Amino acid sequence: MTPDLVIRNARVLTCEPSRSGLGLIDHGAIAVHDGVIVWVGSDDDRPGATRVIDAGGKLVTPGLVDCHTHAIFAGDRANEFAMRAAGKGYLEIAAAGGGISATLGPTRAATDQALIALTSARLDAAVATGTTTIEIKSGYDLTVAGELRLLRCVAVCAQRPAPRIVPTLLAHLVPPDRKADRSAFVLEICDRLIPEVARARLATSVDVYCDEGAFTLAETRSILGAARSAGLAVRGHVGQFTDLGAAELLSELSALSADHLEQISDPGIDALAAAGVVAVMLPGACVQLRLPVPPIERLRRAGVPMAIASDLNPGSSFSSDLPLQLWLATTHFGMTVEEAWLGVTRHAARAIGVATAGRLASNVPADMIVWSCDDPATVPYQYGASRILIDTVFVGGLET
Repeated sequence: MTPDLVIRNARVLTCEPSRSGLGLIDHGAIAVHDGVIVWVGSDDDRPGATRVIDAGGKLVTPGLVDCHTHAIFAGDRANEFAMRAAGKGYLEIAAAGGGISATLGPTRAATDQALIALTSARLDAAVATGTTTIEIKSGYDLTVAGELRLLRCVAVCAQRPAPRIVPTLLAHLVPPDRKADRSAFVLEICDRLIPEVARARLATSVDVYCDEGAFTLAETRSILGAARSAGLAVRGHVGQFTDLGAAELLSELSALSADHLEQISDPGIDALAAAGVVAVMLPGACVQLRLPVPPIERLRRAGVPMAIASDLNPGSSFSSDLPLQLWLATTHFGMTVEEAWLGVTRHAARAIGVATAGRLASNVPADMIVWSCDDPATVPYQYGASRILIDTVFVGGLET
């Protein structure tokens, strides 16, 4: 078998756990056949190929993995951005009718075609800044039929060649019109929505927002228990405003990830570490909402793997630019460059249960970025310049 593509004379950042740090190979090469990497190593040992690209010493990395987004929605909340800039807080804005509830009306009113077009435009923007695998949550309808509709629209978007899409069912919050019968609403999620999502294979995991103003710890346990019974992986939005003990619950349930974590106790961190749960950092939302920084040093000391995601959503982080999140993570959050890169590659892939994404190794899809620089630090250093720094994005060995 002759590979159909070799990228040679590159500084290859593999993110392979079998290699130390970021797994850098100076003067390296990558061979691809039928969209799959078949060899990675020294340029001196590279195989022949039908097509050879000389990278000229440039950095080649895995395609970026955005493991937490709310990319399917209609409308925007620019008015809330202005309110927040004037000093209003997230919970204060939500109590006045803003927040997640403000996105329900426009999303419910949008046609399938409109939702697919809006989401596709956001996916184009994500690919342009290096994202080759992206998670998309439902959560902006909050009815059984509506959440199923959102996931079916995501499934249509997943037919695109790029990026690869990982769908998630999100139990976002109890809608305003169900406050009086929230127990019945939770029962609908457990007994109707989750089984149908699992039957139709519309999502690979269930995420629950367990926090002040969202679902209680007991409700979260019921929803995630139903998800596990249906054969779906579990995840959680936890500790963004208040630590309700959800990190411990997610660890007990062997969750893929615990996301946000601005508020988390030492026992919660120890539980995540013991269970191998990925802590997903969302610096864009944290900065915009003016929240305290998650306890990075405590997570680091405990050995909790940390991922980084855009949290693309209309209220607190309207951006799909993962390299921009790298900058925020290394400056505002105090993560190292190595931690940040693993956070948007290997650890992010682990957070959504996709073992073949976020690394350059044999037998994984050839999702790669050729950058117009040779130092991994340049990408967060020159923040906001990702479209200039990116030379070529490959998904399945094909240029996007």
